[in-house]
Amino acid sequence: MSKVKPSLPKGTRDFLPNEVMQRKYIFNTIRNVLEHYGFSEIETPAFERLETLKGKYGEEGDRLLFKILNNGDFLSKVSDEIYQEKNSNKLLKEISEKGLRYDLTVPLARYVVQHQGDLVFPFKRYHVAPVWRADRPQRGRYQEFYQFDADIISADSLINDVELTQILIDVYKALGINVTIKINNRKILEALSIYADAKDNLSSITIAIDKLDKVGMDGVILELKNNELSDEQITKITQVLSAKSITDLIPLFNEIEVGKKGIEELQFIFNKIKSDNLIFDATLARGLSYYTGTIWEVTANDVQMGSISGGGRYDNLTEMFGGQNMSGIGISFGVERIYDVMQELNLFSSKINKGVKVLVVARDEKLIDTCYDIVLKMREAKIACEFFTGNVKKQKQMPYAIAKNIEYIMEIGEDEITNNIYRIKNIESREEQKLSLTEIIENLK
Repeated sequence: MSKVKPSLPKGTRDFLPNEVMQRKYIFNTIRNVLEHYGFSEIETPAFERLETLKGKYGEEGDRLLFKILNNGDFLSKVSDEIYQEKNSNKLLKEISEKGLRYDLTVPLARYVVQHQGDLVFPFKRYHVAPVWRADRPQRGRYQEFYQFDADIISADSLINDVELTQILIDVYKALGINVTIKINNRKILEALSIYADAKDNLSSITIAIDKLDKVGMDGVILELKNNELSDEQITKITQVLSAKSITDLIPLFNEIEVGKKGIEELQFIFNKIKSDNLIFDATLARGLSYYTGTIWEVTANDVQMGSISGGGRYDNLTEMFGGQNMSGIGISFGVERIYDVMQELNLFSSKINKGVKVLVVARDEKLIDTCYDIVLKMREAKIACEFFTGNVKKQKQMPYAIAKNIEYIMEIGEDEITNNIYRIKNIESREEQKLSLTEIIENLK
């Protein structure tokens, strides 16, 4: 059998134990904020029926879906006519019924419709799990990555928009990341299309605007021209996009009801939230087609990175699955990018809860049984404790403890056991104390 060189698929990553601990710190920080606001955690499968996912993310989103081949000899059921035609869309319907989830929002809509009889509304949920997108891998963009979502279903009141805005502020303050939270409203974008006499082009206009950070305004204008918009229409679109404040839009949308509604909703949020981190951005589009109201995007100020959070209101998503029309609103934390930002800014060092508190080492193999009894007593006292099982003669325990971020090391020999006085050393400060086992347990607790 030939040997295969170990490697990962592009767009995926392994994480070492210390890195996992850092990521858990991010998860727990977000989790603590959300539970403080009354959110509960749910879980859904890693894959869904393809019909559940398709058509919910726009044309570009559908292209990035990972499809799963049917089990068994999936080609045997395909007719020769379809096979010979070599039409990938027709063939896909025959050979793939499932796909990996693209985000956590569409699975949530399906979940709510299926379980609405068991849920209490407004339903406030959070969900942390991996998602998959067949995007081109690059810095800060992966094909497999974790999202951490918070959503409120049956959320008619605009106070929910305020709450989620405040959650974004609280989470990034807790993580120590200096951010800009951009906010807009899809009603503003709909009004933009009406103002430019291009209502039928709303989807293509939104997709073009959403690429602004990548291609610049010239690139957006070129894409709008490619979508057969006239120079006059493009001028009106860029006029709206250049608005520096909400009030700049008032004269433009004076006779457009949906625009006036979008302005009113944004003003409501800004009247409740007083934060220098929150700014209005007329160019914020969020390409996902299901957003209908408030939209957010969060960027880190001190690192060159794409958005690290986003979200918005989606008032009609559950209707797509045959359920009653329930308003929804949600935000998503891009855990991978948050992790990369915190790594680059060195924000982890003093914030990670250390796992094991004490490393217990037997100086002689004959003392292993007695030392293990001490380990058990410490664990019974709820002290995270590890017994060093390496060769006691090789003096590798200190490097081992440092590599694992352990706080204390406790070496035990015959004298310590006889006198019930043990030496325990703080690895960081190198300070050493001689105490009884009872005193050590009390101090560590």
